[in-house]
Amino acid sequence: MAVPPEIAASLSPHPPLPGPAVAFALRLGEALHRYGTPAHRLEGLMQRVSERLGLEGRFFSTPTSLFASFGPPESLRTCLIRVEPGDMDLERLTLLDILADDVIHARLTPEEGALRVEAILARPPRFGPTLQVVCWALAGAAGARLFGGGLREMAVAMVSSLLIGMLSELTQRQPTTARVLEPVAAILSSALAVLATSVVGPLQVQVATLAGLIVLLPGLTLTVALNELATRNLISGTSRLTGAAVVFLQLGFGVALGSRLSVVLPPPAILPPPEPLPAWTQGLALAIAGLAIGVLFRARPRDWGWIAAAGTFAFTGARYGSELLGPQLGAFVGALLLGIGGNVLARLRNKPSVTVVVPGLMLLVPGSVGFRSLSSLLERDVVAGVDTAFNMLMVAVALVAGLLSANALVPPRKVL
Repeated sequence: MAVPPEIAASLSPHPPLPGPAVAFALRLGEALHRYGTPAHRLEGLMQRVSERLGLEGRFFSTPTSLFASFGPPESLRTCLIRVEPGDMDLERLTLLDILADDVIHARLTPEEGALRVEAILARPPRFGPTLQVVCWALAGAAGARLFGGGLREMAVAMVSSLLIGMLSELTQRQPTTARVLEPVAAILSSALAVLATSVVGPLQVQVATLAGLIVLLPGLTLTVALNELATRNLISGTSRLTGAAVVFLQLGFGVALGSRLSVVLPPPAILPPPEPLPAWTQGLALAIAGLAIGVLFRARPRDWGWIAAAGTFAFTGARYGSELLGPQLGAFVGALLLGIGGNVLARLRNKPSVTVVVPGLMLLVPGSVGFRSLSSLLERDVVAGVDTAFNMLMVAVALVAGLLSANALVPPRKVL
């Protein structure tokens, strides 16, 4: 007895799928994952693209892999893409966002979109290694000022960050050497701070060490992880949270090892304390930090001014909020203002909000608090270490709550 064609089609284990649309969705998802898109944003954008292209898709993202299934539940075709997490690249994320819009609104076909994704990935870096290393140094000096340091701390942090930036450029070409960057950088930053104390006079060793490592502190990763957990992306959030904890431990080990240099060095000379820096230098440090972060996150030059303004806006809001409401609620105020400003700006410019929100978060994230917690634990001050770690988590939760509240008050233009 012959089976009707419609029943035979429904029983087919592998129904035909639109190849170009699937290829574009997979290439777009892999590219977004490579340049630091969180799980909830990545899955949301891929779902939106698939629906507009007539695909029935299901997506699952972790920090190192991407699963994509197409078709009805009874006959899914699943693809596994193994992704090595890369550095944040705001320019490429912006171009991919524009490309997704072009394909969704039929200004480009899926075939043309897939080719355009490859072209975006093949673009040479906008900024060369020299400028990147210079911005490492500027970020370290600005961070020392924002942490309350003076000229000595700024100078030491600048030298430490400069050397760490050069080390990063040298090691990132080989995965085996790139994985030891954090502990080696922590040893270098801590040892230089201790050496400078012995040679040039007393200074705040912890501030100089912390500012020298400011680019490597996983505070942003911690905040993204908690954001993923808050949006019910539990696997990705837990994995990212574990990764941040491992980086903190590597940095703590390196700092503890580098600080042992003080045992063999003579005590620092007794010098009068330096004059405190004027208040206007903090504003200058904020502007310099915003520009340096813009380059390190590979943002387009036209976005540098917006990034610096957003960072200053968020930092100022957090500072005044902390004075009025305490550090946790101050972080909430800063993140709320940053999220609202980023969403409004994204609507006005028709660009993804991550362009300004992610760099602005770098000035709010609790990486420095976590570092101090680990330092207290290494010094066997368990009570202070646990208390500081709890404060770090509360600040991170406040940042996530501020961003989620901002999205509720001013809905983002779209997923990114």
